[in-house]
Amino acid sequence: MAKINENFLKLQAGYLFPEINRRVCAFKAKNPDAKIISLGIGDVTQPLPPAIIEAMQRAVDEMAAADTLHGYGPEQGYDFLIEAIIENDYISRGVDLDLSEVFISDGSKCDTGNIQEIFGQDNIVAITDPSYPVYVDSNVMAGRTGSANKNGQYDKIVYMPCTAENNFIPEPPPMSVDIIYLCFPNNPTGAVATKEILAKWVDFARTSKAIILFDAAYEAFITDPDIPHSIYEIDRAKEVAIEFRSFSKTAGFTGIRCAFTVVPKELGAYASDGRAVEVNPLWNRRHCTKFNGTSYVSQVAATAVYTGEGKKQTKRIIDLYMNNAATIRESLAKLGYRVYGGVNAPYLWMKTPDGFTSWDFFDTLLQRANVVGTPGAGFGPSGEGYFRLTAFARPTDVKEAMQRIARSV
Repeated sequence: MAKINENFLKLQAGYLFPEINRRVCAFKAKNPDAKIISLGIGDVTQPLPPAIIEAMQRAVDEMAAADTLHGYGPEQGYDFLIEAIIENDYISRGVDLDLSEVFISDGSKCDTGNIQEIFGQDNIVAITDPSYPVYVDSNVMAGRTGSANKNGQYDKIVYMPCTAENNFIPEPPPMSVDIIYLCFPNNPTGAVATKEILAKWVDFARTSKAIILFDAAYEAFITDPDIPHSIYEIDRAKEVAIEFRSFSKTAGFTGIRCAFTVVPKELGAYASDGRAVEVNPLWNRRHCTKFNGTSYVSQVAATAVYTGEGKKQTKRIIDLYMNNAATIRESLAKLGYRVYGGVNAPYLWMKTPDGFTSWDFFDTLLQRANVVGTPGAGFGPSGEGYFRLTAFARPTDVKEAMQRIARSV
């Protein structure tokens, strides 16, 4: 008799974004002529930069000839991409990394979910609330939690509320924890962390012998020179932190798939007998066993991001999205909404009107303005009463969406 992993039965309802899609499809079926504008799911809308397209075309041409064909590549990624990453994203910020510390993958969503496999089930996990759903759900699937309560919070997870009162940046928990998920710039709130804030977390992790899983997928949207782009800009962070980066929003790779994870050799965890264990070889083993590597074409394309033209063209797109964020922020503020984020991050976090739950506001916005956002409750209990909007849209659609909201809600 085949048995299932019953931890999957603990999961609450469906995954957030398929539920949004279900509601939108139901609305479209009843209103086929409605022109819906999506500011919900953070998918990109701008074409890939020419430098990236040209690099991909050259790589595809290589695949068409026997003497330049690329089959299986290194599971960890090609050196040419890893070298470009280290030179441009780390050395330029005073951070030295070895080639063996960077692992190329097909997405940060996969990596942030898969990384927990190399850690024991008895680890106590601390997660910001609200947070990207994968952080919670992947630990539920792994059996690291109990059941959910009526508020949707799982037993054995330490939730760290992020509210307007603490500027959506939590303090380290008062109890002992083993694994800490942090995301800055934050999805969904748009909050960013200063060096002082990150230093506090690094100190806490070192004292607690904990590991920080640091999701920096949106670092390219930081414009404030005082905000760190990497947790490794903090002294001794390589002893306690794993960092995740992605090309998805930075360079429009949501449909191409390329990302990377940094696992420093200084990073250690512990066996049940107290013996110190280096984490880097464990992730390498997992990577080689369960992953055949990111495609050659995608890695060539990602390398083009770091060329002179690639940097200029990518920045123009990032600037366009951040102009969208400014438009959304200013428009909603004029309408009297309380809006957070959207300055060093492509996400905006707005307070729903009095009397509206986040899903009520979702349905109202869809029906009255034909605009789609993301209910805050889908990111955790502390997200109730908030609503996420993304800047990843066409500027004309953003302006029209703001006009519709002004007229309708």
